[in-house]
Amino acid sequence: MANAFVATGADERAEQTVWLSIAAQPDVLAARQKGREFAMRLGFTGSDVTVVAAAICEIARNIVDYAQSGEMTFSAIEEKENRKGMLVVARDQGPGIADVNQALRYGCSARKGLGVGLPGAKWLMDEFQIDSEAGNGTTVRMIKWLPRAA
Repeated sequence: MANAFVATGADERAEQTVWLSIAAQPDVLAARQKGREFAMRLGFTGSDVTVVAAAICEIARNIVDYAQSGEMTFSAIEEKENRKGMLVVARDQGPGIADVNQALRYGCSARKGLGVGLPGAKWLMDEFQIDSEAGNGTTVRMIKWLPRAA
């Protein structure tokens, strides 16, 4: 089961970070649920909550399938213009991705999957960055911004 650690600071909403260990299928499901709960605490609603949870699930599943273990963190973030959102960072020390551009193409799968994990997560989130080097692990950074107030 995923280990979860929650750190809070003076401004609980802005400083809160959730850390999860990802090493087995139950951890993937726990990451999805914890991500959903975290997104709702930040003010996400409706389909945005589902989108965040789906992206987290895809990346956590990749950790288990390709690297065997890793970690994820969920954090509240804020930009200068008072824009608020959720930052998800996933890290592993697995074999890395030899060709990131190829891995981000729909239908590309190193296994028997549908090849929608990485490109699907990228499509679902507002910002997506992947850093990987063959033999040195992978870090995925995703952001979903809260809708601006009308």
